Amino acid sequence: MKNAIKYFVIATSIFGLVDSNAQVNKSKVAQNTYIGKDMKNDNDAEIDKLISQMTLEEKIGMLHGNSMFTSGGVARLGIPELKMADGPLGVREEISRDNWSPAGWTNDFATYYPAGGALAATWNDDMAYIFGSSLGEELRARDKDMLLSPAINIVRTPLGGRTYEYMSEDPFLNKKIAVPLIVGLQDKDVMACVKHYAANNQETNRDFVDVQIDERALREIYLPAFKASVNEARAYSIMGAYNKFRGEYLCENDYMLNKILRDEWGFKGIVVSDWAAVHSTGKALKNGLDIEMGTPKPFNEFFLADKLIAAVKSGEVSETEINLHVKRILRTLFQVKAMGGGERAKGSIATEVHYQDAYKIAAEAIVLLKNENNALPLKVDGIKSIAVIGNNATKKNALGGFGAGVKTKREITPLEGLKNRLPSSVKINYAEGYLERYEEKNKGNLGNITSTGPVTIDQLDPAKLQEAIEAAKNSDVAVVFAGSNRDYETEASDRRDLKLPFGQEELIQKVLAVNPNTIVVMVAGAPFDIDTVSKKTKALVWTWFNGSEGGNALADVLLGKVNPSGKLPWTMPKKLMDSPAHATKSFPGDKVVKYKEGILVGYRWFDTKKIEPLYPFGYGLSYTNFTLDNAKTDKDSYSLTDRIVVSVDVKNTGKVDGKEVVQLYVSKPDSKVLRAAQELKGFRKVDVKTGETTTVKIILEVNELAYYDTESKKWVLEPGKYTLRLGNSSRDIQKEIVITIK
Repeated sequence: MKNAIKYFVIATSIFGLVDSNAQVNKSKVAQNTYIGKDMKNDNDAEIDKLISQMTLEEKIGMLHGNSMFTSGGVARLGIPELKMADGPLGVREEISRDNWSPAGWTNDFATYYPAGGALAATWNDDMAYIFGSSLGEELRARDKDMLLSPAINIVRTPLGGRTYEYMSEDPFLNKKIAVPLIVGLQDKDVMACVKHYAANNQETNRDFVDVQIDERALREIYLPAFKASVNEARAYSIMGAYNKFRGEYLCENDYMLNKILRDEWGFKGIVVSDWAAVHSTGKALKNGLDIEMGTPKPFNEFFLADKLIAAVKSGEVSETEINLHVKRILRTLFQVKAMGGGERAKGSIATEVHYQDAYKIAAEAIVLLKNENNALPLKVDGIKSIAVIGNNATKKNALGGFGAGVKTKREITPLEGLKNRLPSSVKINYAEGYLERYEEKNKGNLGNITSTGPVTIDQLDPAKLQEAIEAAKNSDVAVVFAGSNRDYETEASDRRDLKLPFGQEELIQKVLAVNPNTIVVMVAGAPFDIDTVSKKTKALVWTWFNGSEGGNALADVLLGKVNPSGKLPWTMPKKLMDSPAHATKSFPGDKVVKYKEGILVGYRWFDTKKIEPLYPFGYGLSYTNFTLDNAKTDKDSYSLTDRIVVSVDVKNTGKVDGKEVVQLYVSKPDSKVLRAAQELKGFRKVDVKTGETTTVKIILEVNELAYYDTESKKWVLEPGKYTLRLGNSSRDIQKEIVITIK
């Protein structure tokens, strides 16, 4: 069992006969999935003894921050601080103990990993494990106990400021990427702190907005990835969200933290607040919070600090309650071997191996959206010059925006990637093209959670435009790097609209007018209105905030060294009002936001309402072609406890090797309840050499076909006929199989 992964036959797992990643050592002939290590109770006697020796003040010191990213320890008893690190893109630089300014270390450079949206776009659970394991080693090198990641909230609106960080609009894809990431991380003796639990789907008014979701949508859309993180990955910690849910703040929400998380799912770990997301003392503790973190007031003024000491002394909170939370924390510290001896996983940081991990993920994340007349890959033999146009060709995204970034020594930009990969005989004519500018009077909106994002200046600079036109005129091929960046897409504010900022659409049109051999590369984490651009350019590529090696991976795709295999993890709408949260006029709300679309989130809405997207969920082209044939199931009918084995032959009919993602959607048109037209219930990425055929098997537990019944408060499986639909996107279904559930 390499890397301490355990494989078990369980519900909703997926496998194929061909494995693309030897590092993970997955079985090629048996169903398998990622299962985390259970929390141990072996140290309870020692933990109880420690608690009996602690003063009340020492116990409560463990329940709140005593620096920006640690909660208290008890040095005299050998209890260390619990050391946390931000890290959706890699381990954050060290900051000062009592404020946000950098600590000024010279040894806290780290690997910048692709963002969560990019990881989901790989549609590859092996890449997710590599991501977690590699990042876990970096945390250990920095002597951290907890990573404040992954963020697995559903992408409800394309305007979301954290869409780049969140993974998908689909709960099944979310959980299938989140689970191996968590397992990989925790295999390195680091706690994953899975966030933001739950229904934290917008940045606008996030500090106080009251989210109202019907129970079925909650269970079917917004909770599955969190549940899988607990029940399959065995996550050691969960972060409570800022917002309210049904009238109660989520860091003191009895229904979410106690009744669902602990009582239903059996969560044994610790609940940590988002920073400054706590609003009470006794209530927060009683309703399930274990550690309060935050800023900017002095640490002793936190709700779970001096106020809690006073609450215990007055009898409002019992010391028995305090002991319960301290015990949970100590268990997690023992679990990751921060206490109790045992050899803890070794760390390494910013190594060549880790940069290559980032490269592998980045290369599989890039999505080819359009490729008319095989404009890509670029045929270098016939090219003497290339115009590289756009601020995004040189923009770096490891740092920026309001959220956590990474201090890294390596971030290969797209321009640098092309310089690294193109032969010296090809001249590169670079022009910035557009300027990233914001209106000064609105500049303060960046990071203002009550606003809808910064206001950009969208007029092109005449001199910059002319430079771009001249570069395009005097080059055989032009590549425009457009899209967004991490200053524009950011935590703490949502975008105002889907329009390309900074005058980029006009720039693209002007470049196309002088050089029809123009390729557009979008660098962004969330959808944009690129309908016109898509129609006019010959080739369109989507890349992400794609890590330390992002530029090299992108150059390898553009030049054909890597065959693109990424698929969109969300729907690209033609216009904003086609998206469900906007079509129902239920975003962003004011003090209350009602999710009027219910279960019809993302492609479920588009497919059910028969709305044509610009690019559908699961979409992505290749430099080769694949066909699906001989689709079948192992039986025609199944009982409630069965599993369905679906097999299909994938043939590479093109001229180059490539990877394809086989996607399995399920529909039940005659259901007695409202259902989406189809739902993703399985997928498998396979590497198929040119001219060869590979048989892929996808295994689906019958209970995955159930819906949540709000009256009985149970999952219900309707008997009858179901249609299994196989394709390579939600809108390219090539094979259908009808089965019966008895």
